[in-house]
Amino acid sequence: MPSVLPDGDPVPTSGELPPAALDGLGSRPFGFYVHVPFCATRCGYCDFNTYTAAELGPGASQRDYAETAIEEVRLARRVLGDAALPVETVFFGGGTPTLLPAPDLVRILQAIDKEFGLRPDAEVTTEANPESVDQGYLETLRAGGFTRMSFGMQSASDHVLKVLDRRHTTGRAADAVREARAAGFEHVNLDLIYGTPGESDDDWRASLDAAMAAGPDHVSAYSLIVEDGTRLAARIRRGELPMPDDDVAADRYLLAEEALTSAGLRWYEISNWARTDEARCRHNLLYWTGGDWWGVGPGAHSHVGGTRWWNVKHPAAYAGRLAAGSSPAHAREVLTEEDRAVERVMLELRLASGFPLADLAPEARTACARALAGGLLEVADFKAGRAVLTLRGRLLADAVVRDLTAG
Repeated sequence: MPSVLPDGDPVPTSGELPPAALDGLGSRPFGFYVHVPFCATRCGYCDFNTYTAAELGPGASQRDYAETAIEEVRLARRVLGDAALPVETVFFGGGTPTLLPAPDLVRILQAIDKEFGLRPDAEVTTEANPESVDQGYLETLRAGGFTRMSFGMQSASDHVLKVLDRRHTTGRAADAVREARAAGFEHVNLDLIYGTPGESDDDWRASLDAAMAAGPDHVSAYSLIVEDGTRLAARIRRGELPMPDDDVAADRYLLAEEALTSAGLRWYEISNWARTDEARCRHNLLYWTGGDWWGVGPGAHSHVGGTRWWNVKHPAAYAGRLAAGSSPAHAREVLTEEDRAVERVMLELRLASGFPLADLAPEARTACARALAGGLLEVADFKAGRAVLTLRGRLLADAVVRDLTAG
């Protein structure tokens, strides 16, 4: 089942933000995340806030979801006031957003445009399972203003997909990429997962080869994480499957770096490679570089001006709050300057552009010197002086961040 929401401070029923959160509104990049919490089946490794038809219960309707989400977009406009906030990026995630009819996704996008205005060059992405779209569906999205598709390929091995409880067959992801290109999408991402129990080095190489053959201009590759409460965790606990091995995962990452770089993609974030700067996911860059975003949907998280909040989880509770004219926010936190400084290191150090040495806290500079001497960091752009993770540093990124933010 989905993980539990964190505690936090109460949120006014109006959704009103602290005045300090609105300071500088419009001077930072602004985007929308739209969470669509529906899945045809639950994948065995997934602990996202998603629901199958059997799990929805009374008071929640996939049919009415678009209008409910649009109501939250209208709430966002009331809360954020009349500040000019042209939207740079919109990202539909889930769940499987493409379980909704394509016109519903377009209507939500149109509501964001009506209330806030999309920049002429706005990036608009939706995630999709390969089997959940066809040529006509993709053409409707492209005509409706979507600019980028992200398909969950995960693996090119049938036995690995079976362990992950994925429904699509090998080859379908490549077909979906070709259909997206034919529909006019210039930017297409494939998501891959490595380290699944039973996956071999040859399986992973085959997945990388198949992904490259499909012709995406962006690839995301993530190490499998076994989350408590998932079917995968239960199978491992019962001894049916082995626990993923960290050393194996590191080797798989090195294989990904070699294969993707050889195919002309460059890493720009630890788990993401793009063929060109234009192919990078601008929405995720907004997260990693301290932008503002409003998260629409049950369980969605938002951040504006150092205030972070998260919505109630269940679609029925979410719909009920909005129907009553109330904010669907469950709780929030106001980040201190220290919190924000730590998060900035955690996020920016993941990027190939690195972190400015001059902005490191004095107590972090000794740890930085150790990481430089140990070959985990290097200095790029000597004039600006930015610390960038080496390839070995990417494998140990969490430890590097811990050292730089300790104390």
